[in-house]
This record gives sequence, C-alpha cells and structure tokens, in this order.
Amino acid sequence: MTATDARTEITPVSIGQHLVGDGQPVYVIGEIGLNHNGDVDIARRLIDVAADAGAQAVKFQKRTPEISTPVDMRDKIRQTPWGEMTYLDYRYRVEFDREQYQKVAQHAAERGLQWFASPWDVPSVQFLEDLDVPTHKVASASLTDTELLGELARTGKPIILSTGMSTLEQIDAAVEILGTDKLVILHATSTYPLPPEEANLRTIDTLRERYGVPVGYSGHERGLQISLAAVALGAVAVERHITLDRTMWGSDQASSLEPAGLEHLVRDIRILQDALGDGVKRVMPGELAPMSRLRRVGA
Repeated sequence: MTATDARTEITPVSIGQHLVGDGQPVYVIGEIGLNHNGDVDIARRLIDVAADAGAQAVKFQKRTPEISTPVDMRDKIRQTPWGEMTYLDYRYRVEFDREQYQKVAQHAAERGLQWFASPWDVPSVQFLEDLDVPTHKVASASLTDTELLGELARTGKPIILSTGMSTLEQIDAAVEILGTDKLVILHATSTYPLPPEEANLRTIDTLRERYGVPVGYSGHERGLQISLAAVALGAVAVERHITLDRTMWGSDQASSLEPAGLEHLVRDIRILQDALGDGVKRVMPGELAPMSRLRRVGA
C-alpha cells in the first residue's frame, strides 16, 4: 500500500543569509518593538538577549509620530516614567532617530543578528530602506493600510506579514498588493496577553494552503507551549516579544519573554524541529539493538 503526501512543497524565502521555509531552521525573531523605552542601551541589551538565546533576528517598530498617531489620541495625557505628557509627545520620546538606529544596527551585526522593523507609515519605509534592512515586517494593525503596503511592495524586499485582527478577505487584499514571490505570512491573534482559546493555531495550515507561501507564528501569549505547538503544526518562523523584565514600564512588557524564557523557547524549538523528522517511517539506528533482543519472529 502506498500513499501520496498531499502537502504541497513551498519554496523558502531568502531573508539575507537565512532561508525561511520548510526544511530550514525555524526563523526566530526577538520582537523588541518599543520595549527599549527609547533607550539605546536597553536595545543593545535586548539584542544580546536574542543573540545569546540563539535567535536569528530582532525586530523594532518605526513610526513617524505625527502621521501614525491617531488624531483623537494625540493630545490625550499619559503618565510615563518621564512625567506627564501628551500621547504624541510620548510617541516621540520612545522613537529612535537615524543615529540611534545606526548604533542598534552595528550592535546587531556584531552579535550576528539581522535587524529590521515594522514601518507604520510611508516615510518610515524609506527611513528603513536607507538603513538597508533585509526585510520589512507588516504589523497586524497595518494589514489594511493599502498605501503602506504599496510602498513596501515597491521596495522589492522580502515582506513578513502578520495577520492578527484580520479576516481572510482582508488578507487576500493585502497579498494581492504584496505578491507572493517574497512573502512570509505569520498567523497571529492580536490579544494581549493571548488566552489559549483564541490562539486558533490550525489557521497556520489554512494560510499555507490558501496562499502557498511559508507561514510562521507571531505570539502574544504568556509561556512557551503555544509557540512550540505552532512549530509542531508547521510554523517556519516564530516571533515573540522580548524584555529584560516583565515588570518594566510599557504596554508590551507583560506579554513578553524574559531572557530565560527566550533561551528555553529557542532550545525547545530546535529539539522539536529535530524530533519532527521527515515523516518517512523506517527503523531507526537506535532500534536495531532492541529489535535483535526483543523481536522473536522476523519479517
């Protein structure tokens, strides 16, 4: 009796020196986001955390605050570690400029990591292009921003598309703009922190079959189990927020992994990927001695 594997082979996407896709090491992204709180030293320390854990990349967020901050939010007063300020002023306070990103880029290169960011507006795309990032990430909140998607498509760079808070029809429209030649899609649920019942991990296979591109997972849960399950279900990339300490100030800190958590996640992803194997049933080398000792009747 023979069977045919119905799983279509999908060509990996090149992101710099890394191939992202089936048969490749899971591409692990440490999402720094704004967890640096506008401090380059904290960003460097988070890059070290990702490198020490064995991740391949770190990701930031890049905004032009006067464009990307909703008008009705700009003048709202926010309590911050730097005192009371408007939400727009806060956005400027935590945003890195070109010189700061150059320091980030240098440190990432020294630690052997790729770095890139989620641009939240069109000028931020050119800002990142001028810094020669290897890829761009579309945040879930930006999936319906057709102007931004068009600008990203024109860069010719590989694109990583997160799909939280989105319907299949909205993803269809985004993929139509971005194309599929250099596209990696990340399944995500934009609940912070993510409860297990909203993870919906079987969507990984749905996205893979629908778009024919490598599919990974961007997680906002506490703990490691859901991210590891995503890998078991075929995720070829895993993105998780990272922090030095979950008690630090900032909206993403509580749902982030601390250094030990990221280290354990990467360790377990590598073990799991080895354990998944290739799906071909055969007698393994370690079974030969037990077989000769235990099997009474041969084939």
